[in-house]
Amino acid sequence: MLVAEVVGRVLHGHGVRHVFGVVGSGNFHVTNALVTAGARFVAAAHEGGAASMADGYARTSGRVGVLSVHQGPGVTNALTGLTEAAKSRTPMVVLAPEATAPRSNFFIDLPALAAAVGAHFHRVRATHAAEDAAAAYRAAARGATVVLGLPLEVQHSVTEPWSGPVPAIAPTSATVPPVEPLLAALRAARRPVFIAGRGARGSREPLTRLADACGALLAVSAAAKGLFAGDPWNLDVAGGFATPLAAELIGTADLVVAWGSTLNMWTTRHGELIPPSAVVVQVDHDPTAFGVNRQVDLTVAGGVTAVAEAVLGRLGSTGPVDGGWRTPELARRIRDHGRWRTVPYQDEGGGAPATIDPRTLSAALDDLLPPERTVVVDSGNFMGYPSMWLDVPDVAGFCFTQAFQSIGLGLASALGAAVARPDRLTVATVGDGGFVMSATELVTAVRLALPLLVVIYDDSAYGAEVHHFGPDGHPLDTVTFPETDLAAIASGYGCGGVTVRTVDDLGSVRRWLAGPRTRPLVVDAKVSAARGSWWLEEAFRGH
Repeated sequence: MLVAEVVGRVLHGHGVRHVFGVVGSGNFHVTNALVTAGARFVAAAHEGGAASMADGYARTSGRVGVLSVHQGPGVTNALTGLTEAAKSRTPMVVLAPEATAPRSNFFIDLPALAAAVGAHFHRVRATHAAEDAAAAYRAAARGATVVLGLPLEVQHSVTEPWSGPVPAIAPTSATVPPVEPLLAALRAARRPVFIAGRGARGSREPLTRLADACGALLAVSAAAKGLFAGDPWNLDVAGGFATPLAAELIGTADLVVAWGSTLNMWTTRHGELIPPSAVVVQVDHDPTAFGVNRQVDLTVAGGVTAVAEAVLGRLGSTGPVDGGWRTPELARRIRDHGRWRTVPYQDEGGGAPATIDPRTLSAALDDLLPPERTVVVDSGNFMGYPSMWLDVPDVAGFCFTQAFQSIGLGLASALGAAVARPDRLTVATVGDGGFVMSATELVTAVRLALPLLVVIYDDSAYGAEVHHFGPDGHPLDTVTFPETDLAAIASGYGCGGVTVRTVDDLGSVRRWLAGPRTRPLVVDAKVSAARGSWWLEEAFRGH
């Protein structure tokens, strides 16, 4: 058996059922080995799109994503999506063929490339192919993006056939550190707030039970939106996307516990959201994450679920302290004013030709879309509108590709999410700049016949730059463009296409949602561009 076949069989044996990529000579055999074993291959139009598909699939499914590319340019074409995945700690294996001869035109330094973007690197050896492939998968399953080097000469080596068994992935150590200091802080607090991040995505149940026991309010970083959906004490996203009520309440907390969150500048509004008088605790399985973005008063090294359950076990049945802030009046305020839908604003749509206020658009879409949805948000000036106005059913229903702040990844990420959850409507929200960068993957969307809705917040510009540089009088010719019929472009790819300038124009979306949704629908929403977004002002402050 060829080494390439062993690698494919081992990955399938570990549970790989989908692989995304573009096939060339270097990855032909390993990809076919996966397919022969029973995996589904999703052919992308471009390796960059394939990388984002594998990323979106992994985030939405909770499984390891697999990307298969050609050597040399296949790897470099995938680099931006690979970087986003690595920075987001997406569990993903990249099957990367290697031309090892330094004079080969395909040669690149794969270990250095992986290290440069924060990915792990493994290499398959002819004499240990099954062992090396399994080690790469296990590293990914623990929460890493792994580049698996497949030297061309090694792939074609003959080795012993492999048919199992598949070694079990060792569970993460359940050892819990002393939690008495955290317990004491919770008992002393009158106004505790939990902020859960990416590292808490699988820990809703123990965190809500602990919050109930100590009277804490619940919030999340943007990457964990949906984690506490439906809980009456849920403040939703902290930081730049926080509602006025959430900002007010977090701003008066006397204890903030960050669960699997590094409290970066987005989550804390550059440190201004959390009051200086609050005790700040950080819980994370990775001690190197402690204090990386701000000083904290107390750290607990351990998995979020294990620490929360350990504290619950010691807290007893004493319940929230007297004078805590979980009152009927606060419950009413959160219910009535805890969503952006309830915050008044002056509609800025209209004009000639007409445009629609992006807030009005987002609210109308939230009413139209089925509750069971996956919302995928590209990067750009528009990104706060779907993130704040579109509800999601749970944490798996929100895919936020912002770790590298690259526009153009959202559409392909949505395709991966749709493959992962075909039972839900996938909604890709993108800006016009990101859409034009990635529109080629509409070919893939049509080929897959997925129920995909693409909403373009189209302001005919790179809006972030317009609103950042425009007020200072800088010329904007390089970042503004003539109005383009993006719905017609989508129709050319085989999608349905509709232009939206008013709420009434959403009737076409309503009819598409009613079924049968046999082809994707692209909505070119001509949005008003009268104002910049405060969340992008925060972004530029971080540069």
